[in-house]
Amino acid sequence: MKHFFNRSDTIVTEALDGFLATTGAGDLARLDGYPEIKVILRADWDKTKVAVISGGGAGHEPAHAGFVGIGMLTAAVSGEIFASPSVEAVLAAIRAVTGPAGCLLIVKNYTGDRLNFGLAAEKARAEGFRVEMVIVADDIALPDIAQPRGVAGTLFVHKIAGRLSEAGNDLATVAAAARAAAADIISLGISLSSCSIPGQSHDERFGANDAELGLGIHGEPGVERIAVQSAERLVAIMSERLAARLDPVSDYALLINNLGSVPPLEMLLVANAVLASPLAQKVTLTIGPGQLMTALNMNGFSLSLIRLDASREAALRAPVGPHAWLPARAARQASVVPMAKAAGPNASKASQDARTDRLVVAVCERLISLEGALNGLDAKAGDGDTGSTVAAGARSVLGRIATLPLADPAATLAVVGDILSASMGGSSGVLLSIFFTAAAQALESGETLPKALLAGLDRMSFYGGARVGDRTMIDALEPALRALDRGSLEDAAVAAQRGAEATAAMRKAKAGRSAYIGSQLDGVVDPGAFAVAEVFTALAALLEPA
Repeated sequence: MKHFFNRSDTIVTEALDGFLATTGAGDLARLDGYPEIKVILRADWDKTKVAVISGGGAGHEPAHAGFVGIGMLTAAVSGEIFASPSVEAVLAAIRAVTGPAGCLLIVKNYTGDRLNFGLAAEKARAEGFRVEMVIVADDIALPDIAQPRGVAGTLFVHKIAGRLSEAGNDLATVAAAARAAAADIISLGISLSSCSIPGQSHDERFGANDAELGLGIHGEPGVERIAVQSAERLVAIMSERLAARLDPVSDYALLINNLGSVPPLEMLLVANAVLASPLAQKVTLTIGPGQLMTALNMNGFSLSLIRLDASREAALRAPVGPHAWLPARAARQASVVPMAKAAGPNASKASQDARTDRLVVAVCERLISLEGALNGLDAKAGDGDTGSTVAAGARSVLGRIATLPLADPAATLAVVGDILSASMGGSSGVLLSIFFTAAAQALESGETLPKALLAGLDRMSFYGGARVGDRTMIDALEPALRALDRGSLEDAAVAAQRGAEATAAMRKAKAGRSAYIGSQLDGVVDPGAFAVAEVFTALAALLEPA
């Protein structure tokens, strides 16, 4: 896989300097010790308070440096990618920020982290520092393992300990609260891919239809390989396993964590699925979704829960300095308010007309049947969604056919325009809505149907800016409507077909997304023009059979 980097041995230090350069002047600093010592710390730290230190390997950004600031970590110690920081680096952090109040080390339960942070703690105590350490082992993926991994739930401990430290509590109080919190956290992750490390070869172990449940934040294999399925079903599997570990009488906070490369759109969908699952009955507070503790570019997410009490909820809700921390919010369903009614005359009432009904159904069914073919054409000339967009509009019209004023052609055109505007995404829905709306007005004014459709075409061309020769649906629609005005539906179908075929020879589009891809269109029929031709062919076959 491809990555943006300069040299493998400078990735982490360059990234940390980039972080410092973009977090605001004077808030944070780093210890002078690159490349061996990689410590980010608060520049304004008051050593009369308990210092809270965490860290681990790089590759989990924004953890850990992203959580250094008011109300969270005092310092973060970084190793190389997925490698524990050295004993010397941890000890340097302790010396830099620890005063008489002492410090708390928050450590994820990995052998390297336990040993290096542990030895640093012992050395620091020998130097006279007061040091406590809490180990977080929140991963429930491997239920029988003696030493569960520490994963994204560790952030709950950062937040709670940081809040108590900021409030001036002593080391014993901060450490006890951190340990109690760590004992009440559970986490589980899932991914559709492993992660790749810059500068190293990558062999993707996942099959095309594989997901892994319970994999670690360093790309280590999950506990179980499962088939890719709907997000709702994957969330249900995770929720069931997490719910089995919850206290039935307690409320929980939920952290929804992006492990690296899940698009925001999909993370929001995951959040919706989680908060619609039975697990949501126990959740009163949510953090995320967002990138909080990642695994480089892993295409997965994790769910973490902590049992709440009044103190923990107050700590999680408290504002902090680090922007990487996402505010905790009360869990709730989406609010829905009624849409305002359009001003003006009352909507046309439903009415029946068998011939118009047959026409509408024939057109919609033909467009729905073309979904795959149109997407295939658009993939060569655009973003591959024309078929899905057109089919969505057609399905919406079919779904409301019983409510259409089919006995009133002008009203039918107007209502179809409204439906397409609401149901079809992108510019195509708006253009077709303009076409049908303007045609309805012309028909209502006494024009014949062909003349009214030409009037709709004129308005669509005016607002959309496309003309014949620009490689759009108009290349088929305009000749078809002019042929219909002069002759028959059969003539219109032939003209539409010729117009669509002509777009294959147009090497450069002048409108739409395909205008951005240069001269790669030779021999490819425009999908919009193709759809228009198919509509007229279907209408001709229905009304004027050979």
